[in-house]
Amino acid sequence: MARPRSFDEPHVIRQAREAFHDHGYAATSVEHLTAATGLSRSSLYGAFGDKHGVFLRSFTQYCEDNAEAVEGALAGDERGARGRLERHLRSTIPVPGAPQRGCLLAKATAELAGEDADVVRTATDFYERYERALSACVRSAQTAGDVRADLDPAGAGALLLSVLRGIEALGRAGHPPATLQSLVDTAMAVLATPGH
Repeated sequence: MARPRSFDEPHVIRQAREAFHDHGYAATSVEHLTAATGLSRSSLYGAFGDKHGVFLRSFTQYCEDNAEAVEGALAGDERGARGRLERHLRSTIPVPGAPQRGCLLAKATAELAGEDADVVRTATDFYERYERALSACVRSAQTAGDVRADLDPAGAGALLLSVLRGIEALGRAGHPPATLQSLVDTAMAVLATPGH
């Protein structure tokens, strides 16, 4: 009979994901993971199998947390839907002078997508949820009359997701916040009904 685990598994996974976020997958050593989690190698691998197993649990948790946050930020009444879309887009623009850690999702897919089907599947699931949340918010804004009725909500959601990922990449590359704000202005202008 297996002994019950004597640690808080979600907390340990969250601590492990911080190590992966800081160092990337390949450069994260067992020593990084044991230091971050407070577990021995045998406890860590006994619970999760190996480094890859620890990473997949961490990456899945990261994507789940972020998907829930996006869905929460975009959900709500129809009259406020357009404002929620704009606030969400603007919230991704980096604050000048703030440390730029980058997104674990972007880092992991850049490093592993060509060789790790589990990472690809988890990332794809996340992006599909993100796109659905954006599309649903567009649809709500259309119902309220605040977004053009002739737009396909699914296509608009895909466009907004592309804008969001572009803002992230350009922000990491050091583009000025004013340039990124103008991207949001342009995206919102594409959605706008006449007179908005």
